Amino acid sequence: MQTSGRAPGGRIDVVPTPPTPPQPDEAQQTRRLLAWMGSGLLAGGMPVHEVEEDVREAAAALGHDGIEVAASPTGLWVTLASGEPATFEAVDGGVRLDQLAEVTAVHAALTAGTLPAAEALQRLSVLRQRPHRYPAYGVPLGSFLVAVGIALVLAPAWSSIVFAAVISQVVAGLVLLGGRTLFVGPLLPFLAAFTSSAAAFALAERGLVDAPLWTLVPPIAVLLPGSLIVTGLTELSAGAMMAGTGRLAYGGTQMLLAALGVGAAVAVLGVPLSSLDGARPEGLGWWVALVGLVLIAVGITLLESVPPSLVPALLVTVLATFVAQSIGNLAGEGPWVGAFVGACAASLTATLIEFVRPQVPRVVAFLPSFWLLVPGSLGLVSVAQIESSPTAGVLAAVEVLVIVASIALGVLVGAGLAHPLRSMTTRLSPTRRAFVRQLARRPARGPRRPGPPTS
Repeated sequence: MQTSGRAPGGRIDVVPTPPTPPQPDEAQQTRRLLAWMGSGLLAGGMPVHEVEEDVREAAAALGHDGIEVAASPTGLWVTLASGEPATFEAVDGGVRLDQLAEVTAVHAALTAGTLPAAEALQRLSVLRQRPHRYPAYGVPLGSFLVAVGIALVLAPAWSSIVFAAVISQVVAGLVLLGGRTLFVGPLLPFLAAFTSSAAAFALAERGLVDAPLWTLVPPIAVLLPGSLIVTGLTELSAGAMMAGTGRLAYGGTQMLLAALGVGAAVAVLGVPLSSLDGARPEGLGWWVALVGLVLIAVGITLLESVPPSLVPALLVTVLATFVAQSIGNLAGEGPWVGAFVGACAASLTATLIEFVRPQVPRVVAFLPSFWLLVPGSLGLVSVAQIESSPTAGVLAAVEVLVIVASIALGVLVGAGLAHPLRSMTTRLSPTRRAFVRQLARRPARGPRRPGPPTS
């Protein structure tokens, strides 16, 4: 289109009107919706095969049964049919549990057919704009509670508990700094492990803490890649070879950085090898573990901005995992039995909670249980023991690999046992139907520039 006007002197100028940018068609909008939803699930740490299944379910509800989707930990491709245009969406960092809960809620509403695609797209476009529920104290207080809770479970000695309470604040400061500084972020596992190790070994030399190798773990447990490694093994077991291999490589690198931090502290302080003994400190009693579970659940709520209404669900899942793991350990066949039974219980309990309370997504209730199964903590202690006794360290590392594999197997078995329950859930009980209708009526939060979920 052109517009004309008379210039001074009688000359007529013709000014072309900028063309109107083409509006995205329905197919493009659908691909974008599915891609954003999938990238949000991936950012929450879900295995790629589960993400692909969820994307296919949502696509089928939107009338696209021939969809093709290929997911990896860093992004996914979506096309509505073979040979048609495809959309790629990268995963730009992780999301909090409250944001992951929003993505799974949108998926549930789309699958139920109670949320229009346009509104679902709007919800996902503002996902990362959701403010933290506890912006002032969430990270420091959450880190404090989680560290103390894990200390009560792993190293139940008063000196270890006080150490975890203090050093957790230093680690929380490093985490906040890592989110703002490109230099600190990649080195965060090394820096946190070095800080905690140096403090633990220095205090142990003065007789102020016992079992420094276990004492140094609780403050940095939230940074250890135990869940990442288990997820990678789960993906390998499900046939997602590239995704599983990539996660294992990344998780192994993070674990190596943490182990190097411990080794650097040993070298700088000249720590005697006797201080690297892997014996745990003496316990305070059976009750401390229960207190630790409550602190872990509340701490996760603060760290991950989880709504207070979901705390009971997190606590039930963590408690069921702990009880099952303890019963398995009583079998006397080795810690791998407890890890397997605990992982099964975590998966089953999370699915049962979702069935009873649809507003609690299964994955949100399930993920915190990894911090209780502590494969990352065990792995760091085992690798660090190589400094003092290579033979004992290697044997301990092999035992940890068996435990991690047992957890992955338990997750798969638990998911298989829970599959009939998930199928029943998708048929929409009256409670779930009311819930997804409520989702469809809930307004989205404030605008943001178009784009995928970002942290």
